[in-house]
Amino acid sequence: MSITCRPISAEQHLAFIDQRGSASFLQTPAWARVKSEWRGESVGFFDGDTLTGVGLILYRQLPKLKRFLAYLPEGPVLDWARPDITAHLAALIAHAKRNKAFAVRMGPTIVHRSWGPATIKAAIADEAVTRLSEVTPDDTSNVATRLRNQLLHEGWQTDETGHGFAAGQPMFNFQLPLRHADGTQKSEAELLKGMNQLWRRNIKKAEKEGVTVRTGNRDELADFHRIYLETAERDGFTGRSLGYFQTMWDELNAEDPDRMRLYLSEHVGDLVAATTMVRVGEHAWYSYGASTNAKREVRGSNAIQWRMIRDANDAGCAVYDLRGITEGVGADDPEIGLIQFKVGTGGEAVAYLGEWDHAINKPLHFAFNLYLSRR
Repeated sequence: MSITCRPISAEQHLAFIDQRGSASFLQTPAWARVKSEWRGESVGFFDGDTLTGVGLILYRQLPKLKRFLAYLPEGPVLDWARPDITAHLAALIAHAKRNKAFAVRMGPTIVHRSWGPATIKAAIADEAVTRLSEVTPDDTSNVATRLRNQLLHEGWQTDETGHGFAAGQPMFNFQLPLRHADGTQKSEAELLKGMNQLWRRNIKKAEKEGVTVRTGNRDELADFHRIYLETAERDGFTGRSLGYFQTMWDELNAEDPDRMRLYLSEHVGDLVAATTMVRVGEHAWYSYGASTNAKREVRGSNAIQWRMIRDANDAGCAVYDLRGITEGVGADDPEIGLIQFKVGTGGEAVAYLGEWDHAINKPLHFAFNLYLSRR
């Protein structure tokens, strides 16, 4: 039978994700309500009457034209090993075209390459290496390689430079596996042993200094936001509004009461670090983090990460995801501190296939990319 793509209800969408075990939180129906400046649509892929995949499409209209970019951040949710993947993607393009899209953009969350902590540390120490992709990965997925070749053959386009975080979702991410190869959960002792000496020392120091970590409520998002803006100023990025985090909290937790959590790390009554964690099934994400300029020596950031890792592990998650990194490993790379902090957890750097575009209207797609490059 031919594969079709058509709108489905939020309930069907969530039921498929629950059955699958996990999907990116950017592919949940709730995320459309967080990104209210886009028009959201839940779609299903059908082989006859059988639901074989789902996706959240966000539509962004071009100025003055009734033409849209159809964007599936970290989606769609498909079994990428299926032999009929190209038929699924053709159905997606046809659906987007019916909805006046000038292009489809997607980001398959399939790990293509991964580098373990020893490989990353060696790359950082090697003066001749400036980017992670210059180093042979510890693992390469044949399924992802085949998918990449299929996409290129079908006319999809991507930017594989991997520099920075660009306009979409990062290609390179950092993940801490919480299970053994046989699927059993790791113990706290095993997770702690997997960390480097500095991380273990900092966790012990935070405990000795009397740092406590607790979960917060919606009202305390304001406290998180206060030190988040302090972090933004220190690290030179533009922070999001308090309203954005309140909307995230309301919409994600309306879908699942334990989808988003707030963590607060305190020392003698002072807030020293705060983070948000999002969980969908067996995948947990460290989504936003903040720390104060004061009391950095009490290591509140290490304490808060250790608490989130343990909570994700207790919830039976397979992965604790520390989200985006850049692949630069040179001593002078502006983001080298980020990967050094994350590698201390004992996790691995992973490269997804990146984001891919399929132009339905090539002149409009070209003009859109030109506009983005000049922003």
